[in-house]
Amino acid sequence: MELGGKSPLIIFGDANVDHAVSAAMAANWCANGQACSNGTRVFVHDSIKEEFLERLLWRTAQLKIGHPLADDTDIGPMVTAGHRERVRSYINAGVDEGASLLLGSSEPPALDDPSLSGGYFLSPVVFADCTDDMTIVREEIFGMVMSVLSFAKEDEVIARANATEYGLAAGVFTHDLRKAHRVAAALQAGTVWINNYNLAPVEIPWGGYKMSGVGRENGSEAIESWTQVKSVYVEMNDIESPYQ
Repeated sequence: MELGGKSPLIIFGDANVDHAVSAAMAANWCANGQACSNGTRVFVHDSIKEEFLERLLWRTAQLKIGHPLADDTDIGPMVTAGHRERVRSYINAGVDEGASLLLGSSEPPALDDPSLSGGYFLSPVVFADCTDDMTIVREEIFGMVMSVLSFAKEDEVIARANATEYGLAAGVFTHDLRKAHRVAAALQAGTVWINNYNLAPVEIPWGGYKMSGVGRENGSEAIESWTQVKSVYVEMNDIESPYQ
């Protein structure tokens, strides 16, 4: 049983920035932000933070909001009006608590197509200058609200990434595979992607640590979750009794 998450995406200074931006977008705008595995806490090393933000903001600003069945649509609506209001309240909380709103807002976007006026649309939101104690960093929003946080050291970012009641997924971007595996082993998450994000092949078990769920789906572990083990002993010889 999966129960959601507040997953970290860690981008080290030696990472390919363009690839890291692609992953951050996939980790936040996927399903219009309504995906349990989304990596909404994006930790970026101090040395590449400004470059990362510049490329992220430019690419996200190019995305088209529109009808979810249209071929040229990148961003669709929230699932309900009530959920959109919930996401809007989190965006306002981020502003109130001092995060820097770099892109988007809590106001529904103006759309060219009048037939979409009744849809529950929001624009992707990017916050920077976030701190670990902010509401938008601590709570699962289930919307397109990315919190960008900076870090300097490996042990620091691991501790901060694990400082959550959730543990569904995580991502690590670096050219150093030794570092990648070291960090992946230390992260308290059911799935860790290295140099990618939000891929879920059916062969790989899926589930979380801590409050992110119990058990696994997919892979051979899922078979164990959906079956019960029964032991049957069949004696084919005479019984040797220790009693007279």
